[in-house]
Amino acid sequence: MSRETSEWLNTQTLIGMTDQRGKAWHYRAEHQGDEPNHYPGYVPVADVRRRLFGWRAEAVPPHYPVPFGTTPDTPADPANPGYRLVEVPGSPFPMMADLFRQLVFRSDTGRPLGVFSSKYPVMQYGEMLLDGLAALVTPDGLAVSDDSLGIGSAGLLKGGAVAWVQIERPETVATPEGVDFRTSILATASMDGSLPLSYSAVNQVVVCDNTHAWALDEAERSGRVWKLRRRSTLSQFAFKDARAALRMIVQAEDGFAADIAKLCDLPVSPKQFRRLLDDFAPLPDEDAGKSARTRAETKRGQIEKLWTSDERVKPWTGTGFGWLQTINTWQHHMRPAQGDRAGRNTINAVTGKTADADTLTLERMFQVLTPA
Repeated sequence: MSRETSEWLNTQTLIGMTDQRGKAWHYRAEHQGDEPNHYPGYVPVADVRRRLFGWRAEAVPPHYPVPFGTTPDTPADPANPGYRLVEVPGSPFPMMADLFRQLVFRSDTGRPLGVFSSKYPVMQYGEMLLDGLAALVTPDGLAVSDDSLGIGSAGLLKGGAVAWVQIERPETVATPEGVDFRTSILATASMDGSLPLSYSAVNQVVVCDNTHAWALDEAERSGRVWKLRRRSTLSQFAFKDARAALRMIVQAEDGFAADIAKLCDLPVSPKQFRRLLDDFAPLPDEDAGKSARTRAETKRGQIEKLWTSDERVKPWTGTGFGWLQTINTWQHHMRPAQGDRAGRNTINAVTGKTADADTLTLERMFQVLTPA
């Protein structure tokens, strides 16, 4: 569950290309800091370094108080040379230093980010997310063209424990099925061990600003059996230059457009919709409590309204893509959330939870539409 506040999202994320795409849905003028976090064009690399990655991840051995009765001059345990008794200025008790582990923290705020083995290599976000990708970005001051690449967004989550940088080109892809989307390279990393350094191709559907990171398997469908793969993971070593990165984005665009066409060609009849609805939001048994039944009925009502009359779904109602768009939109905008919904959606997209949810939706849809 994301704990990002509106203030955090308006100061610790940077959003570009607003002249073409408007403000992010979490934008709040009253929560902007000393300088706005929205940019009319691409986000400058220098601003990402200064505003987001202007601190270092430092590491120290964890310390903890020893039991009462232990004195500061007690020698270290010979059987465990990785532990050492030390005096900490200002502490009334002796402290034990665990030299087997290291606590990683932010140099600017002191906030702890994670605890790892002493052999764990501590890297910096600038090295992981910018040093390689910066070479792909169109230099500041050059005209933006269809072949230019730039930072569309970047940010920190979980107090700095998770970070991302998104590289994209300016134009939107329009499919014959009426789906407008943008494809980008999403680079993510973490300081708490929750995410490996990874690069993925993700897609943003314009009509609802929802993130999609699923893909149909290139093996194509066999009869009516569909195969799926998780979000497309890209190798950082493949980004030899901007041309190679641009080629990857174009390939990802072509693949997503082809997948949309396949799903739009998959019919979903009213009877099949009822079966999908029962699978996704089943009504509880008669002996279930009133609150459980009310929650289920509310969920079903929201899904039905999206399917039949919501502009973010209605153009594709009656198709497999329409069902995916219905569930994706419900999860982004209607699913009960504690705290800030925009923060939850952001971290779900960055960590891959959105991709996993979309993949599960498609898997369940194919099972319901293709009974054994």
